[in-house]
Amino acid sequence: MTATTSLSKSQQAYRWVKERIASQEFSPGYRLVLGTIAGELDMSVVPVREAIRQLEAEGLVMFERNVGARVSMVDDTQYRHSMQALSILEGTATALAARRLTVDDIRRARSVNDLMVETLDHFDPRAFTALNQEFHSTLFEKCSNPRMLELVHAEWARLGHLRDSTFSFVPGRAAESVREHENILSLIETSAPLADIETAARRHRSATLDAYLIHEHPDEALGLPDF
Repeated sequence: MTATTSLSKSQQAYRWVKERIASQEFSPGYRLVLGTIAGELDMSVVPVREAIRQLEAEGLVMFERNVGARVSMVDDTQYRHSMQALSILEGTATALAARRLTVDDIRRARSVNDLMVETLDHFDPRAFTALNQEFHSTLFEKCSNPRMLELVHAEWARLGHLRDSTFSFVPGRAAESVREHENILSLIETSAPLADIETAARRHRSATLDAYLIHEHPDEALGLPDF
């Protein structure tokens, strides 16, 4: 039995719709017709409705009166909240995973970061963002707390819907980001205190949010808190 077939029908529908939202095949405002989705997946409308309700709870789908389900519109407030949450969750997950990382894990992460450096001369925000996610995934995937890992994945998925790439708005942040990556790797390699690793990873994520807010909402960005 494959991983997909071991899922319930509502879980299959949830994953199918969520993947299309993340890839922006279903873009903000896209109408989700339950019957059409059910036909695509060869199942009844009931599990599809359950999946859509779950996505609504996550903020990825909204219901409009006399219209039905739609992919949620981009909201700067939601983006800010997700980035603030992710800075805390991912920082903690990275620290909890640090002692479990092998030499090969560190080598892989540094190799990805090197690729990110190479892209700076011919910057592609989407490619950079994909590499960025691969880099961080390498560092936090061995987190010893499965619930924490689940929350990190949920916020990454939410960000994928809210912003195709933050670096599209603040490309200058990319160079700073790769330097901060190297600092996080150095802390992990030298078995620095977990609190130091957590702080570095958290501030790294917060700095990207700060750069975005300063660019998009300079008046609101004054006196930004350090999450």
